[in-house]
Amino acid sequence: MNAIIETKQLTHIYSAGTPFERGALLEVDFSAMEGEYLGIIGHTGSGKSTLIQHLNALLKPTSGQVLFQGQDVWADPARTRQTRFQVGLVFQYPEYQLFEETVYKDISFGPKNMGLDEKEVDRRVREAAAFVGLRDDQLEKSPFELSGGQKRRVAIAGVIAMEPKVLILDEPTAGLDPVGVESILGNIRDYHQAHNATVILVSHSMEEVARTVDRLVVVNDGKIPFQGTPRQVFQHGDELEAMGLGVPQLTRVFHRLRAMGADVDPSVYTLEQAKAALLDRLGRNGKGAV
Repeated sequence: MNAIIETKQLTHIYSAGTPFERGALLEVDFSAMEGEYLGIIGHTGSGKSTLIQHLNALLKPTSGQVLFQGQDVWADPARTRQTRFQVGLVFQYPEYQLFEETVYKDISFGPKNMGLDEKEVDRRVREAAAFVGLRDDQLEKSPFELSGGQKRRVAIAGVIAMEPKVLILDEPTAGLDPVGVESILGNIRDYHQAHNATVILVSHSMEEVARTVDRLVVVNDGKIPFQGTPRQVFQHGDELEAMGLGVPQLTRVFHRLRAMGADVDPSVYTLEQAKAALLDRLGRNGKGAV
């Protein structure tokens, strides 16, 4: 599997040369593979938002490189512009960025800026709307007549309509109720499977990310201390807790059992994994005591 987007020794310093100088990213090497569903996790101020704004070429590195399909995104203006279309970024609370008269116009804004003809724009708008669960009759409504969850779907559809090769979503479920969370995550999962696009889900919620993504990248103090499958990352439960990142509840329970002397896998995070781990332990000791 090839990297579709990556950083090499990426450093970003805010307010460089002033008393307020702050290193948001420090020599970060990051990569996302073609077709991968990747999670980026980190507490507020960890550097994760700065990282994704580099992936979309919204921020220019202080030093280091950002490569999209092997090419430096800052090599020339045309490359930078193309990257912004091919690496779609949905900001946190994107519904506050809606501005057009109708839902249709809002979703079509990106494709029109790409210079596509009217027929292609229409196809993309309707397909994107369908992916996020918006009905045709809602396309002619004002986005401000919709509920908060529906507005968010419109904003996500506006990025999906550009058919990016990489879709980045910054806290896409923030502020939603449990039903809304599952619905939005389902929409994103459907898009990933249908287009084999690379999806990067940014969150501070371990529970949410762990059950969704294939691989996790942990960002802390401008660096990447851990990355791997969720189970590999959750083996570092104590370190994650020290960073202010709460591991899933089941992982915490199994870390506690391990600390008490039980020979169990501390990296489990789903009920299925917990059941399998306990049955394995019971089978190995032959007595039923954990």
